[in-house]
Amino acid sequence: MLLLPPSEGKAPGGARTRANAGWDPADGSFGTLSPQRTELTALLAEAGGGSEQLLGVSGEHLARALAANSTLLGAPTLPAWQRYTGVVWEHLDPATLPATARRRIVVVSGLLGLVRADDPTPDYRLKMGANPGVGRLSRWWHDDLSAKLNSVARRKVVIDLLPQEHRAAWTPDSKIEGVSVSLLDPSGKPGGHFAKAAKGELARALLIEGLQALDTWRHDRFELIVTPL
Repeated sequence: MLLLPPSEGKAPGGARTRANAGWDPADGSFGTLSPQRTELTALLAEAGGGSEQLLGVSGEHLARALAANSTLLGAPTLPAWQRYTGVVWEHLDPATLPATARRRIVVVSGLLGLVRADDPTPDYRLKMGANPGVGRLSRWWHDDLSAKLNSVARRKVVIDLLPQEHRAAWTPDSKIEGVSVSLLDPSGKPGGHFAKAAKGELARALLIEGLQALDTWRHDRFELIVTPL
């Protein structure tokens, strides 16, 4: 099981599910998180989709985010691997992966909590570090998300490629086997776009080659820091 963050960039549009009824918080592999998703959806709708301060964008990006966040219930969906379009996902190139490989991807999301790569996903914008009125989401999600993820991760090997903001939403229990992987630039320079691109390439290698990629993967700028969960 490979844990990845969502991306701020998302593809627009999609199709409707549930006999054309559109997105429902109970959709997907982690539909039992519906009460939490429903609460966040209602908060965003009441706030008109959010604000520039909450969502961290302005201009056209803010207008699109407000429209999407205000109409989540019944919204058109895409599989998560098609919805997320950021740098990590671009370099992961999930469209060219076998479906069985994509199925091993689990995304930790500020709105959805957890979502598999092939789960129906609406257009939205909500960072894990945001506070939509319930406190910082990484803290708000922590107990429910940890319980659910720990339950489905047992008897699997988990590779955590999450940034710190998303890692804060999950505490693995003692029964979870796996590693947390970070990319280090020995020069001390901020990784930015290049670190995200490298993370996508590493994620792809792990899904294709398995755990041996942790030993064989090389990058001309970044080193792997691997620690037990």
